[in-house]
Amino acid sequence: MILMHPQARALMQILLNRVRVLEKPQELDFHLVEFDDVRYHIQAFLKEPHFVTLSIALPPRPPETVFSGGLPFGAIEGVRATFGTAIQIVEPPEVGYNLTIKLDLTKLPEDEGDRLQLLSKISSLRAVVLGAPLREILKHLATKTVSPDADRLVSLMHRPKESCYLLPQPEKVTVVFPMRFKDNNDIILATAFLQEFMEAGRTAGLKNAPPCLWSPNPPMELKGAPTHAFEANSGFVTFVIFPRHVDGGKLDRVVWSLSTFYAYVSYHIKCSKAFMHTRMRRRVETLIQVLNRAKPDTQKEKKTAQGRSFKRLV
Repeated sequence: MILMHPQARALMQILLNRVRVLEKPQELDFHLVEFDDVRYHIQAFLKEPHFVTLSIALPPRPPETVFSGGLPFGAIEGVRATFGTAIQIVEPPEVGYNLTIKLDLTKLPEDEGDRLQLLSKISSLRAVVLGAPLREILKHLATKTVSPDADRLVSLMHRPKESCYLLPQPEKVTVVFPMRFKDNNDIILATAFLQEFMEAGRTAGLKNAPPCLWSPNPPMELKGAPTHAFEANSGFVTFVIFPRHVDGGKLDRVVWSLSTFYAYVSYHIKCSKAFMHTRMRRRVETLIQVLNRAKPDTQKEKKTAQGRSFKRLV
């Protein structure tokens, strides 16, 4: 199993290169696209060599999700808490983008390790923005305080135009993912993968992981959800998060894993298809070799003592 990292590697590399050539600045203008249609625009100008402007555009959101100012609830507070005084939020954001921040390179920590850590956080802007509502709900769970959304179904952006659903309660948070795929082969592989994923969670080595359930039918927690929430051709995956799962520095990892769960499943489905295609090609090549070895040898030409060729008639 391969887990995706919250840092956008291309964005991280651009920021590192900018810091290294700060004494000889150059103009920057890069457009990047991450999975799930998240877009970045990073710019730097010669007239302000110590500043880098970064904009992020989110995919179209489902109508039932709650956004504030074009961003998920709590995103602005999350950005300020994560990046501190090194960035400032630009209002209004760049046209076509949901959020624009301005990074002051002179305010980066002098220690190289601390500087790399801050740049890594900035390259994880997607995780901070999209994971903000989930982080706030799980914070209440970790501190065992009552969430404002307790016992009320909450819709969060799961992927472009689709939601996942949370039911916060004082002692646990239930997260439900309706799993939908377009390709018929993906539907079959996803169903098998998710069933095995649920069974793997019951092994002794994963006893500390959040309980995972899969069902072809909608769980009771989806009561009150929009009609399309009950349409899932690969079933419904339910995670139950308890306080022990988000304490001791586990919060960010849990938020990221839940925020990218569909991408995680989709990635492994593509890997499975690639593996099966490779196995099939190797099998075909083996069969072709067997057939080639089974072909009879061509009859060698025979010659008389005078050098004339002839064929033996049977």
